[in-house]
Amino acid sequence: MSSPILGAKRLVGIIGDGPWKAPAFESLAAAVAAAITDGRLPVGARLPSERELAAAIGLSRTTTGRAYAQLREQEFILTRRGSGSVVQLPSVPGGRIDHLLSPAGGDETEIDLTCTAPVAAPDILGAYDRALSHLGAYLPGTGYYPSGLPVLREIIADRYSQRGAPTDPDQILITSGALGGAAIAVRALLDVDPSEAEHPGGARPTSRVFIESPTYPNAIATLEGAGATLVTYPLEYGLQGHHWDIEAMEQLMGQMRPRSAYLIPDFHNPTGALLPETQRRDLAEVLLRHRVVPVFDESLVELGLEEGRMPTPMSALISDSVTVGSVSKVYWGGLRIGWMRIPRHRVDHFASSRLGLDLGAPVLEQLVTVELMDNHDAVVADCRSRLRAARDLLAAQVRSWLPEWKLIVPSGGMALWAELPEARSGVLSIAARNHGLRLVAGPNFAPAGGLDRWIRLPYTVTETEMEQVGPRLAAAWEEAKAMSGRGPTSRARIVA
Repeated sequence: MSSPILGAKRLVGIIGDGPWKAPAFESLAAAVAAAITDGRLPVGARLPSERELAAAIGLSRTTTGRAYAQLREQEFILTRRGSGSVVQLPSVPGGRIDHLLSPAGGDETEIDLTCTAPVAAPDILGAYDRALSHLGAYLPGTGYYPSGLPVLREIIADRYSQRGAPTDPDQILITSGALGGAAIAVRALLDVDPSEAEHPGGARPTSRVFIESPTYPNAIATLEGAGATLVTYPLEYGLQGHHWDIEAMEQLMGQMRPRSAYLIPDFHNPTGALLPETQRRDLAEVLLRHRVVPVFDESLVELGLEEGRMPTPMSALISDSVTVGSVSKVYWGGLRIGWMRIPRHRVDHFASSRLGLDLGAPVLEQLVTVELMDNHDAVVADCRSRLRAARDLLAAQVRSWLPEWKLIVPSGGMALWAELPEARSGVLSIAARNHGLRLVAGPNFAPAGGLDRWIRLPYTVTETEMEQVGPRLAAAWEEAKAMSGRGPTSRARIVA
């Protein structure tokens, strides 16, 4: 199959037309490389000739020739006589996906729908370059910042304040991703006097954590690893999708008396549900009445894909609550930068608990995040635009190829949560491997088991891959219906 040809005018529209920082060939090569890494230039596309690009961009043929030579050396393009220069991704020793994240392996022909994570946002490389110019000022110190760099904490605190939750930088703790923040929070909240009397049922009431079902698999593992006893509340499901029944939640809290809660009110993972404004104060009152200290995961809060104002942050309604967030879903998971917003009276206790886990997030990645935050709103807008198009494309694929599946398109987030006609998501995930798809079965999202009628379908892969999901998924479903059994039901603890 021949490679799609990218015209010079189109390439200039993607990478810009300068001005180019000297040496111009390096700046030009960096712009093309950045466009390839963040997916704006698709792998397999044929670039315009050096002469065509020079004429379109207003540089000399020598400059574009040197830029292409550097791209070849860095393995971003492959040039063959008669075929031109074709976009490729550089080889990475050991692969681009860690074996713990995708234990089944995989190859270039597979479409990975196990992870709700985007490729790197535009300007990641530029942000690293700018951050490196500031790194020298930090080198004379020890490099340990358990609370996080003050400049980043100020930025995060200011963003909370702008959203309606006044926050002091001292309330912010920078962590290694939102999951790292959740681990610190749960550990701190469950850290009680060992001499406390045991509950007759065998577990102390203080070890109980209220959690939704379905929910984020790694959060389940984190809570259990911290010694929590999970109190599971099943999200209700109706014509409008999943939703919270506050009255039922209060009844369960009254019976089980949990100490804490882990909740995802903003584009819930995996359902994409958004807790309405009308229910937020009711939930806040219930949590306060039962003295439950909640941990709210806002990893997806900025990924609303429809017009309209976001509801009030839960942290603005409950002063004694913890919020965790990260840059992984908007910028890039490789940054591993997250944060916690902590009640003032709990800051010292949380900081002490954090020191028992690690001594802080990497300084360079914090500086990179600071650089990216300078253009945060534009990056978020671009991310939303790409996800909105991808969501609609995937929904159309599922509805066309699998019309018997029930599908409610969420107003935000990064995945569809589809209901199958039969409880066979376990065998579907197995059959999918024979058709070049990797899926995560519904039971992975169930703290107390079940959910084999459900499957999560992220819309974070490329458009080219998305167009192949429908036929591959339909073929896998036909095979799954013919298979015996329900497949593995053990919970995966590696799903992002």
